[in-house]
Amino acid sequence: MTTETTSRDRENTLIEDVRFLQEHGQNPIVLRNETGARVVVSPEYQGRVMTSTMDGDSGYSCGWINYKLIRSGRTTPHINAYGGEDRFWLGPEGGQFSIYFPRGAAFTFENWQVPAVFDTEPWTITGNDGSREVRLEARFAPVDWSGNRKQIRLERAVRLLSAEELARELGTGTIASALRAVGYTTVNKVINAGTGSWTRETGVVSIWMLGMFKPSPETVIVIPFNRNAEGPVVKDDYFGKIPSDRLKAIPEKGVLYFRADGDERGKIGLNHARATGFLGSYDAAHHLLTIVKYTPGPADAEYVNAAWEIQKEPFAGDTVNAYNDGIPGPGLEKMGPFYELESSSPAAFLEPGASLTHHHSTFHFSGPEEELDRIAGATLGVSLGDLLSWS
Repeated sequence: MTTETTSRDRENTLIEDVRFLQEHGQNPIVLRNETGARVVVSPEYQGRVMTSTMDGDSGYSCGWINYKLIRSGRTTPHINAYGGEDRFWLGPEGGQFSIYFPRGAAFTFENWQVPAVFDTEPWTITGNDGSREVRLEARFAPVDWSGNRKQIRLERAVRLLSAEELARELGTGTIASALRAVGYTTVNKVINAGTGSWTRETGVVSIWMLGMFKPSPETVIVIPFNRNAEGPVVKDDYFGKIPSDRLKAIPEKGVLYFRADGDERGKIGLNHARATGFLGSYDAAHHLLTIVKYTPGPADAEYVNAAWEIQKEPFAGDTVNAYNDGIPGPGLEKMGPFYELESSSPAAFLEPGASLTHHHSTFHFSGPEEELDRIAGATLGVSLGDLLSWS
């Protein structure tokens, strides 16, 4: 699967990306406000946010888009990594209740398949106010690895935030006029549309939000963690142990740094007790600070386990994850390169007709270093100097 993009593609403006999508059969919806913030939503690509900018139509396009795959007009096995900085999936990815592997199949890349509702099927638009919000929905009936079938309805709203809403959402106080910013929230809902309950015996799903962004040699992922929780700080062996020069925990600051250069495949995860509600990244090459905020579950919430194995603890999974792209195996090629910032809802133990909602918000900032420093400190607990020293 060849998905390499050119350096020119990686520097596209927002309007160039909108035109590209239009030229290749998409009908993107562009949310916009008076400050220059733009958010591009693709109903054909499952309502995902393909990209955004803080600088109007001619501004830098922040999301990662797989230009080569889209240009090809073809579909690929396992996954069609079209890109997008906010997309709606369901967990668990692996384990006995996985909906990404055929019934009873070995947990290998060759058997892994993203369901079409997250991969190739368009979603239905149910509302569009023309500038600030779009709503979409989809239905499907997956069968998990153990043979359990579920009837599922998915609903999603993408909402562009005003400058005042952005500041209130992050709790940072007024955003300085010199700081260019875009922020949006996605409200994501899963509904049990069947007649049976989702239980520990039949398996449950969770809402899993993933954002794909452009890597660079100067990009670092930042995940603050709760220093007072018990147990390991991070799970770092999803695809093999991550070396210490690519992943570092700073206990005195309660923060993890994970290199996001798109050059070596690796995934990390934090459990509910360790996660803080924020994660982010800093791209020093573009002076771009990205913050992700999500709604954490209650203290006793359980989370589905994504590990590609039969699990002893299928409800002891991660709340947040980050992924750096690389070659997935011998003879295979990169899907990107890109990196991902992810959050998950608690496990959805739902009676028929019941629902679970998960909020996932993304913010991009560019501007004076002192203002970026203030935002990073308030959300991630680190200074811009800390980020620059590790990137």
